[in-house]
Amino acid sequence: MTHPARSKRDSKAQSPATSELSCEVCGQMPEPTKARLTLANIAVMLPIELLVHAAVVGTHLPYVAKVLVLTMTATILVIWVAEPSAARMLRGWLHAPALRHRKRLVAAPALWRARTVLRDKPGSLQKLTQALAGLDTNILSIHVHPVAGGVLDEFVLSAPGEVRESELLRTLRAGGGVDPHVWPTTALAMADGQTGALSLAARIAANPDELPLAVAELLRARILPGQPAGSAEAPAAAGGDGTVLRIPTAWHGPITFYRPGEPFTPAESARAHRLAELAEILAHRPAAL
Repeated sequence: MTHPARSKRDSKAQSPATSELSCEVCGQMPEPTKARLTLANIAVMLPIELLVHAAVVGTHLPYVAKVLVLTMTATILVIWVAEPSAARMLRGWLHAPALRHRKRLVAAPALWRARTVLRDKPGSLQKLTQALAGLDTNILSIHVHPVAGGVLDEFVLSAPGEVRESELLRTLRAGGGVDPHVWPTTALAMADGQTGALSLAARIAANPDELPLAVAELLRARILPGQPAGSAEAPAAAGGDGTVLRIPTAWHGPITFYRPGEPFTPAESARAHRLAELAEILAHRPAAL
């Protein structure tokens, strides 16, 4: 049995309305191709030209008068009747290439990062994947982090372009997820954390002073300058929601990273601390003679 919501979404994706192509600012439609516009004008103008010629040629007007009447009548009919009629009656055909392009864009899969807490019991992940399958959403990668009360699962999801954030959140909850979060992402998310950490470790090995920027890149976080306790620069520091991470260093002092709305995982914290240890070892290594 086909789900009604999915059927409605699929039909919308398969046949986007021509009106959706209009500009949100000026309301104008995109310019059709010259070939299609020419054929549309010919299809509408030819019958009008034939009717006007048939009506005028049979009259007893002088030749010059016939030419003037034909010219004026055809011009007026083309401007006021033919072109508007072609744009209106053949709109779907005129803009068919743009509609096909829009259909491909709508149908193109979108990438999302998702996090949710699951019970650490057999079948929990299977229930979640079945719920995501109901949205035609595919799991491209998964990382599991043990946390209090279960496991924190991180996903990279490939979902149809028309799937919205609210639908993903609702599906994650329906699949047994607790406190789900989703963020749009790019193909860069497919590079796993271990690979990213190794690449940044090589960067730190070349220059230990790169540690703050390298860790910020690894965590996709913002570096907070040293602030007094309770400062507005670190709103989450006192909240304990996991969005602030401090890494001690021997020569820089503690480096604070802030990622609003996305708590750091234990694995991310461990990678950041290992990079700090690497930088400290290299910074205190005697220079080669």
